[in-house]
Order: sequence, then C-alpha cells, then structure tokens
Amino acid sequence: MNDSGLLGRWRSWAPYLLSIMRIMAALLFIEPGSAKLFAFPAAVMPGGGTAAIGSLAGIAGILEVFGGFCLLVGFFTRPVAFLLSGEMAVAYFMGHAPGGFWPILNHGELAILFCFLWLFVSAAGPGPWSIDAKRRHAEARVD
Repeated sequence: MNDSGLLGRWRSWAPYLLSIMRIMAALLFIEPGSAKLFAFPAAVMPGGGTAAIGSLAGIAGILEVFGGFCLLVGFFTRPVAFLLSGEMAVAYFMGHAPGGFWPILNHGELAILFCFLWLFVSAAGPGPWSIDAKRRHAEARVD
C-alpha cells in the first residue's frame, strides 16, 4: 500500500494529534478538580464552597488538578495517566454505578471516557509535544 498521498500525510500527523488530544483532554480534566478545590469556575460541592482536602472529593480534586497539569504538559505522562485512569474507574464505580446500570442515566459517561482515554495515553505515551519527549530527546543526545 502506497502512503505517499493524502492518506500518508494524514497518518503522519497521528503523533501530533495524540499530543493535541492529551492537551485538550487534560484541560477538560482539570476543570472538575479546580471546581472541587477552588470553587472555580463554579462551586460544585453540595452547599457550595470547596471540598475538604482529606475528603474523598478533596483527594479526587488534588489528583484531577495536579495530575491533569502533569498530563497537560506531558510530564511523567505514562504513570500519571495510569493513576488517573484508576481514579476514574473508582469514581465511576463509587459515584455513578450505584445510580443504575446505564451510564447515560447515572451520569457516568465522562468518568468512563476519561478512564479509557487515560488508559490509552498510559500505553501510547504523550506524543511529541511534551516534556517527556523533550527529556527523552535530550537523554538520547547525551548518550
């Protein structure tokens, strides 16, 4: 199969689109964490305000904000993505699944989507636009 045409050029963008997907998903992932920890852009906790740091919601907020930032810049991407995939699995089964079987009814679609997206990123890596890629490139030049 000849990949010299339009299809070949499109396929050559796959690593860059992986980086773009990671960056955009991380921006979206940070939002609920910042809402839990800082009530920004809005207070989402029951009664308004912020989550207590030691509470389950507070720990989730910390993981979402700081883990999301690591994914945003592509720093320790694989282990952080794996950790956040697990966090989203826990969030789904503890927070959403008790509300019913169907994700559309228990509002767990985003938890499932982030779970599998971060699992994919943990295997695929961050893509070329990341601190991890820059570090790997710098280490290769030193050797």
